[in-house]
Amino acid sequence: MYIQKSGILLFFLLSILFCHTAHNQSITNNMKLWYNQPAAKWEEALPVGNGRLGAMIFGAPEQEHLQLNEETVWAGGPNNNINPETGKAIPEIRKLLSEGKYVEAQQLANNKVKSLNDGMPYQPVGDLMIQFPDHQNFTNYYRELDIANAVASVRYEVNNIQYKREIFTSFTDQVIIVRLTANKPGSISCNLSLQSPQKQHAVKATSDKLFLTGVTGDHEGQKGMIKFETQVLPILKGGTLSNNENRLIIKNADEVIIYLSIATNFNNYKDISGNQSERAASYLQNITKKDYSTLLNTHQDYYKKYFDRVKFDLGITDAIKLPTDQRLAQFATGYDPQLAALYFQFGRYLLISGSQPGGQPTTLQGIWNDKVSPPWDSKYTININAEMNYWPAEVTNLSELHDPLFKMLQDLSQTGKESAQKTYGAKGWVTHHNTDLWRMTDPVDGARSWGMWPMGGAWLSQHIWYHYIFTGDVKFLEKYYPVLKGASDFFIDVLQKESEHNWLIVSPSVSPENDYIKDKNVAITAGATMDNQLVYDLFSNTIRAAEILKKDADYQVLLQQKRTQLAPMQIGQHSQLQEWMQDWDDPGDKHRHVSHLYGLYPSNQISPYRTPELFEAARNSLNYRGDVSTGWSMGWKVCLWSRFLDGNHAYKLLTDQLSPAAVPGKQGGGTYNNLFDAHPPFQIDGNYGCTAGIAEMFVQSHDGAIHILPALPDVWKKGKISGLKARGGFEVDMEWENGNVTKLIIKSNLGGNCRLRLPNTLKAKGVKLKAAIGNNSNPFYEIPMIKQALISPKAQLKGLNLKETLVFDFKTKAGKTYSFVQ
Repeated sequence: MYIQKSGILLFFLLSILFCHTAHNQSITNNMKLWYNQPAAKWEEALPVGNGRLGAMIFGAPEQEHLQLNEETVWAGGPNNNINPETGKAIPEIRKLLSEGKYVEAQQLANNKVKSLNDGMPYQPVGDLMIQFPDHQNFTNYYRELDIANAVASVRYEVNNIQYKREIFTSFTDQVIIVRLTANKPGSISCNLSLQSPQKQHAVKATSDKLFLTGVTGDHEGQKGMIKFETQVLPILKGGTLSNNENRLIIKNADEVIIYLSIATNFNNYKDISGNQSERAASYLQNITKKDYSTLLNTHQDYYKKYFDRVKFDLGITDAIKLPTDQRLAQFATGYDPQLAALYFQFGRYLLISGSQPGGQPTTLQGIWNDKVSPPWDSKYTININAEMNYWPAEVTNLSELHDPLFKMLQDLSQTGKESAQKTYGAKGWVTHHNTDLWRMTDPVDGARSWGMWPMGGAWLSQHIWYHYIFTGDVKFLEKYYPVLKGASDFFIDVLQKESEHNWLIVSPSVSPENDYIKDKNVAITAGATMDNQLVYDLFSNTIRAAEILKKDADYQVLLQQKRTQLAPMQIGQHSQLQEWMQDWDDPGDKHRHVSHLYGLYPSNQISPYRTPELFEAARNSLNYRGDVSTGWSMGWKVCLWSRFLDGNHAYKLLTDQLSPAAVPGKQGGGTYNNLFDAHPPFQIDGNYGCTAGIAEMFVQSHDGAIHILPALPDVWKKGKISGLKARGGFEVDMEWENGNVTKLIIKSNLGGNCRLRLPNTLKAKGVKLKAAIGNNSNPFYEIPMIKQALISPKAQLKGLNLKETLVFDFKTKAGKTYSFVQ
């Protein structure tokens, strides 16, 4: 009797322990996307990647499908797309614009601005298919992507046998790894095959390996020249391995680990002399010397050194018990703050998985693409989208992952010299609204409202300055200063003097993708507001970089002189920030691009404290545009409303974004079930934009101070976030409750004055807070001194009603941490 009672007691205690452990696991590792059914389409599959390799995991029990990408698999070969006819037409287009003949200028641009090609598409490698005979009838299905550990997995039962798959793309060993296990020995039988949508490809099987070789496609007169090779090596415990035609057949194994390597002949944009076969083989040779646990641990250690820098806790509700697709469907009508935290961290996961030092930047679809001709070629669209991909890099503590964008900038500063010289007769370098693996730089897709926009280099170059002011890395600034200077050289040569005010303006150009004469599709213009803002920032950043590096004193003076002649921002008749030099804005215009608001975000020219009229006018412009938009545009609007210090409106946009895409009758974008952003179709920039926008809700450092909780939504009553970065090398941890900061920790990596803008008073531990007076003495917090805005007499500005904040200074030392409590 005693033994029986003891057994019952032991079972009871173990049950409590199991439940407690499971509960703790749900709290400590809730960074999972999970589903109770396989992916029925690509937008439901789960992404894994290591910057170079990407795979989409479908998870069907009867046939696993890994759709495969490698970052240098693009159509075409080394080329630039310059057509001499474009350069010949530009002076005449300028003349027509100066004469007010806008329709004629557009018609001429449409006829003459046609490059030799419109860039090459990013393309897939192919697919690994793993067929499991007799697994059609399954139970207890579960599929997940664990973004805290960068591993995807699938579990299910067939005939009372539990099967499991683990899949990851190794950061450290540069292969994709699939582990197949079962809880009964000898239960794993499957067939492995490879396929590809590429026209030129071949598959073969040897006694122990699968091979897929191929060449990328021809496109718009450019011959496909990227040679790629995939090698698949399965390692068995027990069972047998054989081949049959182009398949490998595994029978009755206890465990199978599949190693998949991919390589190409790409070295750089002008050199494709690499040996793809030797590279692919070398990855497999290196990996077979290591056991699975070592491969998994080193992969996760590498990943977590990035991912674990930021922790974000908004609390957990019962919604976490639902599959991710159901949580997405219910987000707008329920209360699921943890989904917002998961979505924020998913953006960071995608940046870590899609952009690694030394590699290529993330494309319009990151590194994940299943189409030979994807939407917009899945290129680098640099009139917003490529920049948006890297908005989270600095503020969410992933600075190193900015590196591929800087490497591409270096390339473009070389290839763009040809466009500057041949198309504009100018020094320096230029690129337009698109580029690709081959770093083409002339207009793409004709002139219309997108191609005739010579500002791509100006915008991309801002990221060099962002990286410097967040990290203080002078060696980095020295390395990339020639890129800044070359971009400035171009605009020194091409800026045109307009006749009425003698302002220096860019002509011809467009305000990206928007028309000002709608019924005639006229977009070609002179002096667009965004252009003026971009050139102002470019000149300012180049001047500051030269000052810091103590070089080019005369050049600094020249840029300062040019900067003073740039056109100011203007407030138009509808109390809006004008998008064009003339007061052409239509309050009914709902266009997805809000290019003239660049001056608010990501730039810092517009401020509620320094330029209140412009701030109000910019807010009016965004209100006119409305909330409904494409996915990436909603991501930008989350950032903008955060900069407008309106957390509730930013949260409303986040709610719109976190709604199921492709619903009948739905207007605008949204999110697919795998949490990919929907333009639609899939574009990854919306994910990155929303992650950056959520960060802006908690920390902003663009306006002379570290602003804590500048745009906290009312719905998030309590929470904590740690590891966000601010300019000047500061790292910020905080806790809040009911709109007040309850705990704040500032780590200073560079030292210097720290200015805090707070919603409530805090008590300092071991440091003296002083009321802030004048400008911040920290050089990383220098604010732009822009021209006074011109305001239409018809404008009716109402003034701002800002929440009261407290601004304090305190001195910091590099490497020291400072704590504050309410």
